[in-house]
Amino acid sequence: MIRLALRALCALASIAPVGAAAQDPAHPPHHTFELADFPLELGATLRDGTLLYVTHGTLNAARSNAVLVPSWYGGNHHGYDFLIGPGRALDTDDYFVIVTEMFGSGGSSSPSTAGLTHTSFPAVTIRDNVEATRRLVMEHFGITHLRAIVGFSMGAQQAFQWAVSHPDFMDVIVPIAGTAKTYPHGIVRLESALTLITRDPSLLAGHDTLSTAGTRAWSLHWSAWTRSTEWWRMELFGTADTPTVESLIERAERRSPNFRPHDNVVQGRAWQMHDVGDTPGFGGDVERALASIRAHVLYLPGQTDMYFPITDAEYERRFLRDVDFRPIPSVWGHMAGSGPTPEERRFLNEAIGDALAR
Repeated sequence: MIRLALRALCALASIAPVGAAAQDPAHPPHHTFELADFPLELGATLRDGTLLYVTHGTLNAARSNAVLVPSWYGGNHHGYDFLIGPGRALDTDDYFVIVTEMFGSGGSSSPSTAGLTHTSFPAVTIRDNVEATRRLVMEHFGITHLRAIVGFSMGAQQAFQWAVSHPDFMDVIVPIAGTAKTYPHGIVRLESALTLITRDPSLLAGHDTLSTAGTRAWSLHWSAWTRSTEWWRMELFGTADTPTVESLIERAERRSPNFRPHDNVVQGRAWQMHDVGDTPGFGGDVERALASIRAHVLYLPGQTDMYFPITDAEYERRFLRDVDFRPIPSVWGHMAGSGPTPEERRFLNEAIGDALAR
């Protein structure tokens, strides 16, 4: 029987990376930016909206050294710790790093913080997250230009959206393992996961946790899709202390205390509907939206990513006027962008560090 490593699950609630957990991260204080009643793209209003953020480093007198790093699906502000600090790509001796959490993160406005469900919480979009973060950057910090925006997965979607919505606001964007649009296969794949929540009998009965079967299915979905088929074939999960397949499934039935299913649906819907082509002025034309980007793009797709396939990234690169396309050479699939091993962390730090030093 093939034995699976515990790390194959990462977390029941999210796709939090092994790499981040392996770091020794600093714990900067949490800050909350008050958005008041925040109008949303789809017409609703987010009442008493809040945005959680942390900062690393010092903003210089010219306010010219800021780097924005938005979170990803199910992630929090610690997800990029392997990139932040002296000697790393986001060197805090040089840069002022602002790490924000998306709506639905459980830190910023979310169903879990508002005591609501995914059906009663207003629908939010990637553009809503960009607008909220733009207000933080400009109104709170007085920053009118960013050195860079760096983001993994849904953070990459935010980086692309920033560059389309505000093309002169930054010098560089670094989308890591994420595309400017969620293509139809991605929508269907996400729906297969979100249906586990929206049709779960425990949630339908009014509880805020999934059933045992739903928890197991949710965990196994993310475990399978976020690693590549090569990763599984090569059995990179196996160690002397890892459980059997049966043991892994048993562990997947145990609920994570951090799993907030209503939050996951809100973020998942934002992921599904994202398309930079829907930015006002582009009429749904993703190619024209990508061609409008003026910032330098360091595009870092995962070579073996099944969540954001490299073929989608290769399609998008054709329309970018200033792009350095550097696939991450890894069998870790989508997780390669989160720095799961020293090799991926080294590649990402070197590539991003070079781009910011341009």
